[in-house]
Formats: sequence, structure tokens, C-alpha cells
Amino acid sequence: MILGPNKLLQLVKKIKLVEGLSERELTNPEGSGFDLRLGEVYKISGKAFLGETHRQTADITLVKKYGKHKSVKIKPGDFFLAKTIEKINLPINLSAVILPRTTTFRSGLFLRTGPIQPGYQGELTFGLKNEGPIMVEIEMGARFAHVLFHEIKGVGSKYRGQWQGGRVSATKKEKQV
Repeated sequence: MILGPNKLLQLVKKIKLVEGLSERELTNPEGSGFDLRLGEVYKISGKAFLGETHRQTADITLVKKYGKHKSVKIKPGDFFLAKTIEKINLPINLSAVILPRTTTFRSGLFLRTGPIQPGYQGELTFGLKNEGPIMVEIEMGARFAHVLFHEIKGVGSKYRGQWQGGRVSATKKEKQV
């Protein structure tokens, strides 16, 4: 079952389900979840390795940050990692799914996301790619993604991965947990 805004706002107050929400989301959320804002943008470089037991993600360079930069221009074909301003604190009985806002893909920008597992705490990082034919400028702090929260029937399994806390990249090759 997807949780609606009234229940979500109760959980924001009670357990800090989402920290750093904009005033708009706290007073007048739209739809069935919360809109998330662009907080940081990273360029990837180097190489990556995804093995059976070990992994190493690409090197990252911070390109833009909310509060320091006004916007980022994304040319056709550009790929970045995008991190939210908001921090998620999922209890064991909830998971979350991230979707792009329709204006995001209507502009040619596509998000590459994954599930957010029960027990995860931290900012969220997605792939952001301009798959359209035009350059797109997006302001830092702009709403670009939407999070939906799902209740888990039965007991969930707590996230124990190495991305806890919102880190963006692994600094060296590491064993998966």
C-alpha cells in the first residue's frame, strides 16, 4: 500500500521520515508522496568494477552544490550523479521508490534510480542523464524527483549496505556486505 501525504506528514513529525523538506512539501504536498530537490551534482570519471563479491565505483567530482551554485547546464548525452537535499530515514516497515517528475523527462532529463530499502538513512543519489536533443539548465534546489513510500506487509529486512548515510561513491575497491 502506498502511504498518502497525511500519513507521511505524521511520520515526518513523529520519526523524521524525511528531513529537509521544502516548506511547500510540509504545507501542501502534491500527489501521493513528496517532491525531492536537487542538492548536489557530480561528474564521474575513471573506471568502475562490479564483481561478484567486490566493487569499485567511478571517481567523482562535485560539479554544483545547492547554496553555492545557481544552476547546472546539462548537454545532450551528459551523465551525472544527482544527490537530493532531503534525507530519508526509513523504518523497517517502509520502503520507497523514486520516480522522475514529469517536467524532468519532458525536458529530456531521465533519472536512473533504484529501490530504497527499509532501514536506509541518508540523502539519495540517482543517475541523471540528458537523453534529449537540447541543453537543459536546472536550478539547484529545483524539484526533480518524487518519492513514494510503500508499507511492507510482514517484516522487512533492514538495509545493511555500504551506501548508508548518503555517500555518493566508494573511494576504493571494497567487499560487498
